[in-house]
Amino acid sequence: MNFERIISDVAAMNLNLYDLSLYSDGRIQSHCFCPCNRCNNSYSVAKAFTMTAVGLLWEQNKLSVNDRFWDLFAQQLPENIDPAWKLVTLEHALTHRIGFGQGILDIDVEDTTRYPTQDFLRYLFSTPLQHRPGETRVYTDGAFYLLSRAVSLIAGEKMDELLSRRILQPMRFREVAWSRDPQQYPIGATGLYISAEDMVKLGALYLQDGVYDGQRLLSSEWVRLALAREYEFHSVTANGLIGKGGMYGQGLYFSPQHGFAIAWHAHQPDGRAKLIAYADTLS
Repeated sequence: MNFERIISDVAAMNLNLYDLSLYSDGRIQSHCFCPCNRCNNSYSVAKAFTMTAVGLLWEQNKLSVNDRFWDLFAQQLPENIDPAWKLVTLEHALTHRIGFGQGILDIDVEDTTRYPTQDFLRYLFSTPLQHRPGETRVYTDGAFYLLSRAVSLIAGEKMDELLSRRILQPMRFREVAWSRDPQQYPIGATGLYISAEDMVKLGALYLQDGVYDGQRLLSSEWVRLALAREYEFHSVTANGLIGKGGMYGQGLYFSPQHGFAIAWHAHQPDGRAKLIAYADTLS
């Protein structure tokens, strides 16, 4: 691919774009459109990383997507918990079908210091469910916070530590940081501070069926399952572009048909559609 032409085309869109990285033909090329931090908040792109941490334990048979949060956290459930929580599985969280009536635990727009407790796990389990688990999709950061906590519990180490050891370090990521709750668990749903140059590597990993730089880091079985059930990586165009966006226009997308992955940071939500449409034309 002609990276210089891509940068020229994107620059002509006049978007509030920080940085962009392209993975193609086994190499990463990056460009900074304006002075910015090396690491920026990827917002909901973080969910794709948390989903990958679930996959690391799934492929080791340490968890099933049918496991229930009620069983995993049996010793930490509040007395007033809605009995409907007995039905909630990891699959429901991965697909935003827990049963919440609205978004919850969105640290990007909510003042969490006003919550009735600083125990976020207890806060979520104390929330009555408005829908039968599995039936209604309501997008919420609370779902992926629960996945972060489940991974941390099962792995015996914080979710971000597992990811760093199994994925980030072997793929030679540089600076990475996560927003944390008052108990120091990664939020999991948002608050991943990372460079586009590193972010694009996750797209490359799924693009290449769990292999990066000749090393298998994620099972082919998990890649197929995650993409088939759209665990955060969604098909976004008719030509087969797959990926995940963030709150303010961030993006991580890859094309199995054309063999590339692309990532960027921005602060212009309405610009993401233009970038996705452009990425869909690359070959």
